Amino acid sequence: MELSRNLTDRILICSVTPYFLEKGNFWFEENFDKILEARKTQSFFEDNTLYLTKNQSNNLYQILRKLDEMGYEKVLQVQDPGEFSQRGGIIDVFPINLNYAIRLEFLGNEIDNIERLSVEIKDEKTAKDLLKKKLRSQKLFSDLKRLKSGDYLVHLDHGIGIYQKQETLNNEQYYLLEYDSGDKLYVPLGLERKLSRYIGFIEPKINRLGSMIWQRTKRKVKEEAEKLAKELLEIYAARTVASRPPYLSEDDEVEFQVTNGFKYEETPDQLQALEDIKKDLGKEEPMDRIVCGDVGFGKTEVALRVMVKAVKSSYQAAMICPTTILANQHFQNFKERIKNLPLKIALLSRLQTKKEQKEIIENLKRGKIDILIGTHRVLSNDVVFKNLGLLVIDDEQRFGVKQKEKLKKIRSSLDILSLSATPIPRTLYLSLSSLKSISLIQTPPVGRLKVQTHILPWSEKVVKKAIEAEIRRGGQIYYLHNRVETIITIRNFLEKLIPNIKIGVAHGRLKEKELVKVMSDFQNKKIDVLVATTIIENGLDLPNVNTLIVADSTRLGLSEAYQIRGRIGRSYTQAFAFFLYGGHLSEKAKMRLAALKEAEELGSGYRIALRDLEIRGAGNILGKEQSGSINRVGLNLYCQMLSEAVEKLKTGRREDSLFHFH
Repeated sequence: MELSRNLTDRILICSVTPYFLEKGNFWFEENFDKILEARKTQSFFEDNTLYLTKNQSNNLYQILRKLDEMGYEKVLQVQDPGEFSQRGGIIDVFPINLNYAIRLEFLGNEIDNIERLSVEIKDEKTAKDLLKKKLRSQKLFSDLKRLKSGDYLVHLDHGIGIYQKQETLNNEQYYLLEYDSGDKLYVPLGLERKLSRYIGFIEPKINRLGSMIWQRTKRKVKEEAEKLAKELLEIYAARTVASRPPYLSEDDEVEFQVTNGFKYEETPDQLQALEDIKKDLGKEEPMDRIVCGDVGFGKTEVALRVMVKAVKSSYQAAMICPTTILANQHFQNFKERIKNLPLKIALLSRLQTKKEQKEIIENLKRGKIDILIGTHRVLSNDVVFKNLGLLVIDDEQRFGVKQKEKLKKIRSSLDILSLSATPIPRTLYLSLSSLKSISLIQTPPVGRLKVQTHILPWSEKVVKKAIEAEIRRGGQIYYLHNRVETIITIRNFLEKLIPNIKIGVAHGRLKEKELVKVMSDFQNKKIDVLVATTIIENGLDLPNVNTLIVADSTRLGLSEAYQIRGRIGRSYTQAFAFFLYGGHLSEKAKMRLAALKEAEELGSGYRIALRDLEIRGAGNILGKEQSGSINRVGLNLYCQMLSEAVEKLKTGRREDSLFHFH
């Protein structure tokens, strides 16, 4: 790193806070002396600035600590604003209030020299924007709720440590982390963004504090993340350069009528998701957004309104669902909502006769259908749209990569909205790495109660008591038995256990029309207990079903179990879920069930997806090359690095970038 000959006798370093990031560097020059005055009387300026002069007596380690507390990131070599590094008696720092980095040289406890480095930024606004995004991403990846003693935490500057407790020192609150050889690190409350949970696929290695190993590890992983970012951007480049006319910004009368037809009060998260989508549609580049929210939190309502907006902007809109049951449910609901509006809606699945399907496809081609709801049938080669503009993928984790790519090939400028209660880790990982936009719906509808979850050994007594209690209050029950071969035996067993109850059976091997009839009977309360396989994971929205019994919960993945639990508790009635198990529990099964119990709170789907990734291991999710990097720094920090790398490439800051985004 070259030194320029510019020497200075005094320097001001401002903390990485939103207040200072909003100011241009000229503002700092103009107000230099005013800031120094404010430091004497105002605690904000005293706490958030560092004033250094040549020959000033100052402890090097106190300055390092102050830089840390001011939000600067410790790196091996300074490159960007908001970073610092230390080697012996030399500190390099890139203040956010300057366009260049500086070097402080110490002689004992005195600053011997302050010099300007050749590292500088050409575009101040871009640098500040990237830094703001970095702060937001650090906050998103932090997630320190429900910390327990013994949890692994990753500190941005010091590496992976073991969380001990929160401790008070000199009336200040700190997170206490322990490192190798008993080294202790105190992290002030308020600097949470420098901490993230360690999510990896192995037990992490804990190093000593102050060693250079972590800085080298971080640099190597950062380089690998930048390499992957280039590869990912190459894949998405075609969609990035594609364009289409922006959607009509103002809502018209038809859209107002759809909004007014919603029987519930929108949650703040629903409104924010709609606002995010509106902004996406107002741009020329096609949308690729995922709306992630718990089952029953109102994702479908968001989808309906966006589909109507697409139609009012002269496009056709399609929604693809993983099952006939779900497609049929959405079709019936949407049809009811738009029955008085000048919009044509159709359903395309195996429920229709060949003749009906042919007629629908012909009308699609001619543009006589505005909204299409369908299953995989929509992907068939004979299905051609006149002007498809928006595609909604419901329960997107149920569709494979090839199917999604086929959908995108329909038209590179297609707007895509994915809905998911527990996004698969790959999608989550793309969401968090700036390639896919994400909206979280985490606020439960007004009056919704969390599902009381019980994890117990299987017993007849528990099953009998749970079913009888639900029937006594006029409710219905899902009994999950995930083996088609023995499902009739279970029905017979329940009939003997509790005589006079009406039992129905649902599984994927039933003919489509039989399955739709069983679900319809259940919806119309002609059945008390539905004995079913995981087909109910994408079933009907039934407010009267408020008890779930899972016979062998160890056979379910975490996301699957969470999704199925979301099928109950859809009203204001207290719901109960019983996850039963028989025999010995494996370590992974114990972890899954414990995580499910932990995530009883409403709106935990997003966290569940991360936890699921942790439990399942890398496998085919991120590929072997990336799993090594993830293990070294943890998934949260890795995704953060990847996100930053993508943002840098997108803005074309790096000269060696292969991409030019306009």
